[in-house]
Amino acid sequence: MDSPDHQDIASQMAALRQGSRAAVDRLVEWFYPELRKLAATRMRGERGNHTLQPTALVSELYLELVRLKRLEDRGYDDAQERAAFFAFAGQVMRRLLIHHARPLARRATHVSEQSAPEATVPATDALQEVENALVRLEGINPRLRQVVEMKVFENLTGQEIAERMECSPRTVASDWNLAKHWLAKEWLGPQARGTQ
Repeated sequence: MDSPDHQDIASQMAALRQGSRAAVDRLVEWFYPELRKLAATRMRGERGNHTLQPTALVSELYLELVRLKRLEDRGYDDAQERAAFFAFAGQVMRRLLIHHARPLARRATHVSEQSAPEATVPATDALQEVENALVRLEGINPRLRQVVEMKVFENLTGQEIAERMECSPRTVASDWNLAKHWLAKEWLGPQARGTQ
């Protein structure tokens, strides 16, 4: 199968935003190996005995994409649509893993206080905090969130990110440093307030 060009991807993304099942089929078919790699990267942060596997996570992603009725058009140009698809797929996978973990978190809250003397932050809350921070970062500049997601969740190098986003490695490094410092302040902010 020939690799799709920017116009092909943009065309299918436009159809996906309108709820086209055929567009979902085409995009998943084109990018299945990369989606499975993305799923495997996401799974690395999960518990060792997780019942989902990367292939199953891609299948769950497919089902979520098929259920889409409409998706906001963010005005990306043709060259940006590939990165937009993977960023969106990554967000959906993260949410699927959060939802998959919730039943275990609920069961854990039923443990008596005697057997759990110290309160701990549920993993789902921590994941939600990460998602909330990324949403705020996206509000500052969507490109910053894309760089963070590709660097952290897809484990791409600066050069690979630059190639995918069609910008210079220097731009990626600058965006990564800015995002890193902003996220560090986000995490340290609540702790600092708690010590006052």
